[in-house]
This record gives sequence, structure tokens and C-alpha cells, in this order.
Amino acid sequence: MWKRKKQKKSEEKIEYEKRSIPIEEVRKAIHQYAAQMPDGVPLSVIIHEDLTIDYDLLSPYLNGIPTETYYMSKETYELFPEQDYQLAKDLDTVQRAVDHYIKSTKEVPVIDDDPSKRVSFFKLEREHLLPYRPGRDFYITDEEFLVTYKAPK
Repeated sequence: MWKRKKQKKSEEKIEYEKRSIPIEEVRKAIHQYAAQMPDGVPLSVIIHEDLTIDYDLLSPYLNGIPTETYYMSKETYELFPEQDYQLAKDLDTVQRAVDHYIKSTKEVPVIDDDPSKRVSFFKLEREHLLPYRPGRDFYITDEEFLVTYKAPK
């Protein structure tokens, strides 16, 4: 009877040290990780349901694991420090609502005659697309109807 020779796994998991890592370094690591990803794989694979980042995937690029908690928008891939968690959630909520609104009405949900293209929460609520009204304004960019919290200059 033939017996298969068991192969030893040569992959050893490297244990990375937890250390303080600035948000700029995490952004750089995300860009490096994204550049190595196969075509067709979305960057959202590094984002957990609670919008935290999978540091196990980024640790080789960071050469460590951040002690800080960073959050990333699943819709815009923008990175936020811990104190801006609500902003990350609101951004995702508004972006999803805007996308659905545009898909169903073929219009952009901005406040009429507003040169800054501020998102109309009223229009989104009228279509039952917003579960709550965020406590800040959002704007629609010219770039693929992306939502941003930064007012245009």
C-alpha cells in the first residue's frame, strides 16, 4: 500500500510586536498592501464589520501591530483615527444612501442651487434611505459621486 509522505509546513507565523504606529504609516501600508493584491480583489477585505482594520494582513507592511485603533470606511476607503469612528460610520451610511438614490432616481441628491453640492438629507429620508440623520454636512465630489465630509473650497 502506498503511503503519502507528509509535507512539513515551512510557513512559520511571524509574531509582530505591538507598538504605536502613526496613521500616516498605516495609510502607506494600506497602499502597499493594495498594490500587491490580485486584480478583482477589493480592498474591503482588510476591513472588519465594525470598520476596524485587519492588522494581521497589514503587519508585514507595518513591521508591527498598531496599539491604536483605526477605522476605515468600506465605501470610500478613507482611514480615520479612533475619535472619528462615528464619522466613518456616517460616511458609509450616507455614501450607501446616495448610491441607492442615484440608482433609483437617476439624480444626485444635493440641495437645490447649492454650489457646494451639499447632500440633501431630506431627499434621502424621503426615499427611506437614511436610518438616521448625521450630525454634520456631507458633500458630493465630482469624482464618481463620492461623498466627503470636507466642504469644497
